[in-house]
Amino acid sequence: MTKESLKKIIINIPDFPIKGIQFKDINPILNNPEAFQSVINIFADFIKKYKATAILVPEARGFVFGAAIAYKLGIKLILARKKGKLPGKTYNVSYDLEYGATTLEIQQNVLSKKDTVIVIDDLIATSGTINACLNLIKQSNAQTVAIATLISLSEFADKHHFGNIPLLEIIQF
Repeated sequence: MTKESLKKIIINIPDFPIKGIQFKDINPILNNPEAFQSVINIFADFIKKYKATAILVPEARGFVFGAAIAYKLGIKLILARKKGKLPGKTYNVSYDLEYGATTLEIQQNVLSKKDTVIVIDDLIATSGTINACLNLIKQSNAQTVAIATLISLSEFADKHHFGNIPLLEIIQF
């Protein structure tokens, strides 16, 4: 499927989870095997260029894409979870969302300075989640080599700059 055809099947839900937010429902992509495979292949082709040893994905919808891509490419998957959801010692960072605030954590033993990491998420709006993931990778002394997202919101495009780290935005709204 083309990026344009993928864009057409995403459903916009106004005022969810709070008034003023335009929620992008990606379930039609997940429910359509051809669409889901297309998205995974686009991500995988991008990631292959960077020879990543790990994919870091934030809770929760990033998990769906990250697991499929890590399996396809045979690289490790790192889950960035909300505070208190991971056992053992963790690195953590608190940050603001488009409609709130939260804290993400990764376990301290999952990345090393030898790792090259790609951050993947389903959507970039204010870039708070992506920047939190970059901070977690930095705390672990690993190196971020790229960022990829299914959807980016153009109203926040001025916040989608991450220095010299390459960014793949499959669909823009």
